[in-house]
Amino acid sequence: MGHYKYDRLSAQDNDFLQWESEILPMHGAAVQIFDVGPLSNDDGGIDFRAIKDGIEGILHKIPRYRQKIAWLPDSNHAIWVDDPHFNIDYHVRHTALPRPGDDAQLKALTSRITERALDRSRPLWELWVVEGLTGNRFAIIGKTHHCVMDGEGGTNLLQSLYSAEPIRTTHEPHRYIPRPQPSNVELRRDEWLRLASLPLRAVAELQRFIRSADDLPGEVLERLRALGGLAMWKVVPASDTPLNGPVGPHRIIDWLAISLDDVKAIRKVFDCSVNDVVLGIVTGAIRDFLIARQTDPRELDFRIATPVNVRPEQRQGTAAGNFVSTWILPLPIGEPDPRKQIEAIHATTKDRKKSRQESAIELIEAIHEWIPIDLQGLSSGTQNVYVSNIRGPQLPLYLLGAQLKELYLQAPLIQNLGLAIAVMSYDGKVCWGFNADYDRLPDVADLTALVQKSFERLAEAAGVHLEGTPALELPSAHSSVVEERGVGAAS
Repeated sequence: MGHYKYDRLSAQDNDFLQWESEILPMHGAAVQIFDVGPLSNDDGGIDFRAIKDGIEGILHKIPRYRQKIAWLPDSNHAIWVDDPHFNIDYHVRHTALPRPGDDAQLKALTSRITERALDRSRPLWELWVVEGLTGNRFAIIGKTHHCVMDGEGGTNLLQSLYSAEPIRTTHEPHRYIPRPQPSNVELRRDEWLRLASLPLRAVAELQRFIRSADDLPGEVLERLRALGGLAMWKVVPASDTPLNGPVGPHRIIDWLAISLDDVKAIRKVFDCSVNDVVLGIVTGAIRDFLIARQTDPRELDFRIATPVNVRPEQRQGTAAGNFVSTWILPLPIGEPDPRKQIEAIHATTKDRKKSRQESAIELIEAIHEWIPIDLQGLSSGTQNVYVSNIRGPQLPLYLLGAQLKELYLQAPLIQNLGLAIAVMSYDGKVCWGFNADYDRLPDVADLTALVQKSFERLAEAAGVHLEGTPALELPSAHSSVVEERGVGAAS
């Protein structure tokens, strides 16, 4: 028998396990909508076995997908060990909508699937293959725990799962030989050796920092300033809004796609980044949504948390692990003019790049590797909404020849945040995914429509004629998703 092998989770990865509760699952999700293409079968369904075999054939590229968590003795810190009982049938599942299944039904199904926590006794991922969609389509709803990977890692995973060519090729699965798991005695010994080496590792890290800094006093001062700025967000908390408060166990999911070319045209007019345009759209939509909820946006200090990729060069292209920092950004929701909103956002993001606010989070995370820190407690009250924006593949991807047409991410909710917005560009589209607390935002479909309205208003202010984005009508107060699921449904 081979020697035991395991991987210790980083402090950041381990936090996502610690933050999870029965009502706050900490997995990310992705709804992927495909044209059926060559995966159709004779009875009008899809070839599920081919999909499962295709995924099994590339699992050797994703080691974490055949590993589960175990715990260090007398500790709340987790490790990755090979799962000796791995069974792909548990992770790749098959379901269907009643034909003809529409997008509202798919959103309701996604809500039910994503609100259930992953089984910690198994590898922390699931893929639900959904047939029955109208328009000769099928969907895959994917769930992966946040402790496995971040958004950038998820983008890298797409490159492993899917092909850039419309070919139907499967590979024989590599033989899986799980490595032996360590005993508690071995884990205690390894942990003692790790703790004993901490002083030497701390000195080595300090020397590395000194060597890499072109201006050591300036670098130290910059990080101290960043920490001070971060502390101020905690001292003066964000305003209380209808989006914030206790989060329940149920979710409501929605999504929307707009044209990336249209977004780039607006970016060019305002001489800003694509991310600035995305945040401008969010600003206008949140402003309208709060006004509809009888809240005066002029009286609010409204902030978002947005992740910043800090993945080191040697980890580029890999999927495993989290390498993210965070910006806390105020949104100018009190300003009605979309042009002035963009100007304020661009000035803020430009300042964040200069101040390197993310370096403060990096420093705290680095210290967190050595000593326990309650990062969720530190961030509590500093933000109103989570907004991520990820650049995805800008070419079509295929699963066994079936083209991936749309890709919508859902970020997990955390304490006090009833809404998470995940934006990803893919093959000429900007795909918006909304994950909301069902009780706090049952009208999230109204917010989705307001996102499109805000986008159109921003385009009008820029003098841009929208070419690639279809019109979307504003829904009624009770959206079709709410009606489909049933108010207060617990399924």
